[in-house]
Amino acid sequence: MQNAVLHIADVNKNFGGLRALSNIDLQVMEGMTHAIIGPNGAGKSTLLNVCIGRLAPDSGAVVFDGEVITGKRPYEINQLGVARVFQTPEIFPDLSLLQNVMIPAFARRDGAFRLNAWQVAARQGELIEEAEHWLEDVGLVEQKDRLASNLSRGDKRRLELAMGLVQKPRLLLLDEPTAGMSRHDTNATIDLLQKIKKRGMTKVIIEHDMHVVFSLADRVTVLAQGAVIADGKPDEVRGNPVVQEAYLGGSH
Repeated sequence: MQNAVLHIADVNKNFGGLRALSNIDLQVMEGMTHAIIGPNGAGKSTLLNVCIGRLAPDSGAVVFDGEVITGKRPYEINQLGVARVFQTPEIFPDLSLLQNVMIPAFARRDGAFRLNAWQVAARQGELIEEAEHWLEDVGLVEQKDRLASNLSRGDKRRLELAMGLVQKPRLLLLDEPTAGMSRHDTNATIDLLQKIKKRGMTKVIIEHDMHVVFSLADRVTVLAQGAVIADGKPDEVRGNPVVQEAYLGGSH
């Protein structure tokens, strides 16, 4: 029987008079790729920010691996095994690709992103080896000495994915992983995420591209105006007339 790695339990969030999230209740099962979709302003990114501790819900709770994480700081949630790849790549532009991946590798082992020069020197060999492994996994190892600022948008997303994977999370949250990509880069990213999916890593994906969603998702939750309007297997959601009207378009 599958366990719920993440349980978002009756979460509400307001911004002034705006209801951003309304009684959100969903579970992400172990090993699943769970997509969250919806029109702009539906509350998708707000929901992820609540999950990682960047925002506090007004009510409700987020439970990860059986532990209530509501109220914990982002770094504490990360240390428990939750990693997020952001919609806008959060990389270190003036460092090499190798250095970018070494930083979260070091942080995972030592519990913080504070870099101690002696500790880094002592572990440099193993950190380099680990960083090279994940750069190879995402197809960037040949560019390992290149400055991150010089990468294409698609390669920056792959670099940030390597920075997430090196943390070996139990749950990987992906916020619009193909946003702004060409179709070629999008297809390459789908291939990469399918490879990761086969390893059994639990993932939550927020994505606007329905081709990406239906290529990867085991389950789909649809938000509209901060509320869940549908939740189920991809084919069930795709055929739901409420979803077609609210998001996918009546002709889909």
